[in-house]
Amino acid sequence: MRFEYEWHDESGQWWRSHGNENWEFDENGYMAKRFASINDQPIREENRTLRWDRA
Repeated sequence: MRFEYEWHDESGQWWRSHGNENWEFDENGYMAKRFASINDQPIREENRTLRWDRA
């Protein structure tokens, strides 16, 4: 899976996290293994591209 999301830390610094994940599930459907490569990039709030608060 390829993903990208944005978030801010307690100081108010915005970050864009993106990368790839590979999941393996057991016979009951529970995640058994998760392999992830995640990159965090600091961004300015005005450079956000993913806004869930838009009307």
